[in-house]
Amino acid sequence: MSAKRMTIMGTRHVVAAGHYLAAHAAFEILEAGGNAVDAGVAAGLAIGVLQTEKVNIGGVAPQIIYTAKDRKIRSIDGLGVWPQAVTPDYFLKKHGGKIPPGVERCVVPAAPDAWITALQHFGTMSFGEVASAAIRFASEGFPMYPLMADFIADNTDNYSRWPSSRKVFMPGGKPPVPGKVFVQADLGRTLKYMADEERRAKRKGRKAGLQAARDAFYKGDIAKAVTKWIAGQGGLMRYEDFANFKVNFEPTVKSKFGNIELHACGPWSQGPALPMALNILKGYDLKAMGHNTSQYIHVVTEALKLAFADRHQHFGDPKFVKVPLAGLLSEKYAGWRRTLIRADRAWPEMPPAGDPKSLTALQNICMPEPQPDAAPGPGDTSYLCVIDRHGNAFSATPSDGSDKTPIIPGVGIVCSGRGTQSWGDPSHPSSVAPGKRPRLTPNPALALKNGRAYMPFGTPGGDVQIQAMIQVFLNVNVFGMSVQDAVEAPRFANYSYPGSFEPHPYFPGRLYLESRIDKAAGEALAAMGHKVYWWDDMTWLAGSVCTIVNDHAQGVLHGGADPRRPAYVLGW
Repeated sequence: MSAKRMTIMGTRHVVAAGHYLAAHAAFEILEAGGNAVDAGVAAGLAIGVLQTEKVNIGGVAPQIIYTAKDRKIRSIDGLGVWPQAVTPDYFLKKHGGKIPPGVERCVVPAAPDAWITALQHFGTMSFGEVASAAIRFASEGFPMYPLMADFIADNTDNYSRWPSSRKVFMPGGKPPVPGKVFVQADLGRTLKYMADEERRAKRKGRKAGLQAARDAFYKGDIAKAVTKWIAGQGGLMRYEDFANFKVNFEPTVKSKFGNIELHACGPWSQGPALPMALNILKGYDLKAMGHNTSQYIHVVTEALKLAFADRHQHFGDPKFVKVPLAGLLSEKYAGWRRTLIRADRAWPEMPPAGDPKSLTALQNICMPEPQPDAAPGPGDTSYLCVIDRHGNAFSATPSDGSDKTPIIPGVGIVCSGRGTQSWGDPSHPSSVAPGKRPRLTPNPALALKNGRAYMPFGTPGGDVQIQAMIQVFLNVNVFGMSVQDAVEAPRFANYSYPGSFEPHPYFPGRLYLESRIDKAAGEALAAMGHKVYWWDDMTWLAGSVCTIVNDHAQGVLHGGADPRRPAYVLGW
């Protein structure tokens, strides 16, 4: 392959992020002596300003962190919960089971707590230091770029429904054009208020300062302003929901792929579907099939369909539902699921989920009606990863779009609309309940070799995330591609499952291919029963993977960033 960009290599530190200015913000922190967590938080906060059409400071921020000193890996869920005022049948009674746009779908914003928790436990710098770039980008503005401009222009009706959102995203009554400086003054003041509160408390120590920054958001003026406005709009969020909130440290789920130990997020997200699909694929000689041949695409797609069927059947907040995770991740279960893949025939719809205890098929639950011949909607989100000079690694997938949840006047954030990933049907494992987390699509991953950080990776893209991630992982670790080649290689994605976002659209058998994939492969896939659709040569709908591969033998870090979106790598 011939990549559009070269792989960026460094011997000290490398950052890959979903926006080039966020990568620069993180790199400055690394050059100033900060570690991977300091730099990752700086990039994450910057992304919440720079990609605010798809990521928000008041959104979600799941993280996986590796600390080299003790060789331990941790996960912070970075995911909010439903307010206490909601009931399991709230949306069934009020909206016929639908979860409408607006403040009723709001869960507690988790990203600020997630970033500050990471700094408290694993960072070295203050909130004000790592937030300085984000504050500047919000207060002084940054040049609008084409993808964001196009998204706002395509969604003007959504942004126009709330005056507060229209004011920010349609300055002067029109969507911003590429090259125009885009300012979010209220957001800049909110971040500066948090930094100022930290500075006032820092005489008591760094951790006291970080706690003050956090309290400014969850117990101070920000919490009061957000919850008062939401209550006035008929929403369920109250001040106590903010004040009592705390992110969780969660165990990762892991699997082995050769000599690689892959860590993913838990079943409060779609994360376990990644190792589950890899477990199925371990039983095939993928390299012998050839990269992006019809046989290879078919087998990977069918493995993903099986993993997504189990995602739909089993995944949910493990504080509320029992997820048979050990069974789902077992080699025995993967072996049985593998027998459900036919070499010459695609499942025409989502396959049945499985019972890992009895190894029998289950009847699929809560299945929506198949969608007509329409295009699946894009997913939101961004991604960033860092490896520093000490060998620490940080992998995070911040998210929450702003087109279906209003900007809070005077505060400049959305109150996380991640409730869109719950089900209004109380019988679904990811149904609504007070204090319950929706099932999150953002799911960073981090792979180890010999107990050391080897490959943090992730992507935006909603239900495409795991599909893009697994392809890049296999490109590197099966086909031996350079990192940037692996990221840029043509992709495919299927939609043969109920989507994670309300109204959970279902496109049985639908398979999209980037048009750089051989046309004969597409014809062969169609003959197997896949409903083949073609994307452009390289589309942002196929995700935007960022990754760093650590060559421990040579002491070199190899970074890759996806040109499908404004992602970039910097290394030293």
